[in-house]
Amino acid sequence: MRILAPFRIALRALRRNKLRTLLTMLGIIIGVTAVISAISIGNGAKVQVEAQVASLGQNVLTVFPGSFSSGGARGGWGSRSTLTAEDAQAITREVANVVAVSCEVRDRNQVLANGLNWNTQVQGESPDYLSVRAWGLTSGAMFTEADVRGASKVCIIGKTVVDQLFTGSDPIGQTLRIRDIPFKILGVLQSKGVNFFGQDQDDTVVVPYTSAMRRISGRDFLSAILIQADKAEQMERIQAEVTAVLQQRRGGREPDFTVRSQLELAEAATATAKTMTALIGSVAAISLLVGGIGIMNIMLVSVTERTREIGIRMAIGARGRDILLQFLIEAVTLSIIGGALGICGGIAVSKVIAAKMDWPTMTSTTSIMVAFVFSAAVGIFFGFYPARKASKLDPIDALRYE
Repeated sequence: MRILAPFRIALRALRRNKLRTLLTMLGIIIGVTAVISAISIGNGAKVQVEAQVASLGQNVLTVFPGSFSSGGARGGWGSRSTLTAEDAQAITREVANVVAVSCEVRDRNQVLANGLNWNTQVQGESPDYLSVRAWGLTSGAMFTEADVRGASKVCIIGKTVVDQLFTGSDPIGQTLRIRDIPFKILGVLQSKGVNFFGQDQDDTVVVPYTSAMRRISGRDFLSAILIQADKAEQMERIQAEVTAVLQQRRGGREPDFTVRSQLELAEAATATAKTMTALIGSVAAISLLVGGIGIMNIMLVSVTERTREIGIRMAIGARGRDILLQFLIEAVTLSIIGGALGICGGIAVSKVIAAKMDWPTMTSTTSIMVAFVFSAAVGIFFGFYPARKASKLDPIDALRYE
């Protein structure tokens, strides 16, 4: 039997009942479309989450206050702050491969300029803040260590603050009042948009942390310490050493701080995206399973309808394996055509979702190949039993079949 002959016979047999063939393929088409769409949405969400996490900076560790016991009650992050600038200085001195450290003081305040006011996040930071966060300036310059030592009344501002208070004018050199204290604007931050937590990163005013502590909030402790490692491979070791340094400074008392790495945040964020993809993909896989059952059902019907044809072929010399191959090829052809149409449908649905619903999608070649191979495997798996049944028919009984 020539190689292409079984495929031509299979296509001819499928064309005899076009509507039945189309309805049979529909299960495979829907299943593959759902799989491609689910994987595209999941991959798009994963890429978006990774980009948002990366916008927080590269190779960053954060020391949060909290995790202490008081009267038998154990607190969480931020429940109590005992972090100091001296802690940050000790980390800089004693931990190797740390390239930047920023003391952070966070608060929200009403700010005023040009007769307008706006409620925004006011952050006290060190000059290394822009390096830690991988954040550039569109204009102006960052404040210096001398500004930190002198608790200078200077600041840099985000794009949202510029849009709200300085529309149509250059804010550099102008005055921004925080709690009625005038701060000179030195620079404007590049726009970063919304972060992984849904916060507008551009809605911020950054001042020296000493200015935030002494002039604005009046607090003695830091909200957090940001640390940048030189390489991602060093982060686990640096995390352990930072913990050891801070614990040593506390004389062995129970830890009143928590050190978290950006890698942990990224893993937790992408794990959510992976779980969502797996969940949607498993539902889509059920559609493929149902489609496969449909193929088996139709192939069994086809074997019954063509019993006499099978007997004639066997009578003129066709062997059992030829019959097996013929019906198996029909099932695989059915599933492959359905798979190809499903792939086109999945790509189209992904593009529509991205365009109409503003959801990130990313269709990968791997997902297309997996869906295609899986659809062919469905045809082989569910087509084998009907094909084997056809190959085992007795030629004499088949010829007598009406």
